[in-house]
Amino acid sequence: MVLVTGASGLLGSALIKKLVEQGEQVRAIYRAGVPAIEQGDKVEWVKGDIQDILSLEDALEGIEAVYHCAGMVSFNPKNKQQLHKINVEGTANVVNACLEKGVSKLLYVSSVAALGRIREDEPINETMQWTEETSNSEYGKSKFLGEMEVWRGIGEGLKAVIVNPVIILGESDWKKGSTEIFKTIYDEFPWYTDGISGFVDVQDVVWAMSSLMRSDVVSQRFIISGVNISYHSLFNKIAAAFGKKAPHKKVTPFIAAVVWRMEAIKGMFTGKAPMLTKETARTAQAKVNFDNSKLLKYLPEFNYTPIDDTVKRVCEQLKKKYIFE
Repeated sequence: MVLVTGASGLLGSALIKKLVEQGEQVRAIYRAGVPAIEQGDKVEWVKGDIQDILSLEDALEGIEAVYHCAGMVSFNPKNKQQLHKINVEGTANVVNACLEKGVSKLLYVSSVAALGRIREDEPINETMQWTEETSNSEYGKSKFLGEMEVWRGIGEGLKAVIVNPVIILGESDWKKGSTEIFKTIYDEFPWYTDGISGFVDVQDVVWAMSSLMRSDVVSQRFIISGVNISYHSLFNKIAAAFGKKAPHKKVTPFIAAVVWRMEAIKGMFTGKAPMLTKETARTAQAKVNFDNSKLLKYLPEFNYTPIDDTVKRVCEQLKKKYIFE
């Protein structure tokens, strides 16, 4: 039996579907209510929280392998303390519980943000680490420190592997996370940047994760990135798939700097999280390329889904869910 944390998110829900289809016995942790996700009726749901050590130990009874997908993604400076409690302390709790219960293998979902993503002079690979100089993200720092807890567990005898996905594209709630990109383009948001980043299909991520878990690979980290393309190019593909007007106004660094400052001031008065922060403004402008060759060497049978196929599928699914209900 395998345990999945973070089961209600885009990645966790897709992973559960994949594992159930493969015939795995799956147990998943929920915090408030059991998520209404596909294949969720075939899952053993247990109430728990990665910040609650006792509930974690109970959830791990009889578990052989753990997929630790739970985490917080935020670029709001006000969430610094919560980021570290969930992404660092929560991961430490998972590692400790795995060691205590003798779990055979842990797969930890980190992020390329933990590699120091603001490097424009060379491709980013798995040898790189988060540093103050190569990242503008408190989120990236928290994921890096989460990885350090996993490496500590490895040093104490835990078999584990780490994955560092880029921006994940998939069909989920289009008001949350990376899927919000699709709603933004559907609503004909006019702005774009020349920034470049890595993007990957959620189905590719879960395929790689399940393959790594079943393999003998341990004590390694892997970037999972299907393609490096500009935000502008991706936005144009999504707009075409939706039959919508593509973004046509370029965001310059000056405009971005003005907007994030205005958003910060507005947030002070409204109490709402800013739509754009200093961190996200810098990231959106950066031209960053990710080297995905290591995973392909370890999993030679693996192939990434073409970005056009991903966009077409996700847009079709989102139209069925939100537009033509």
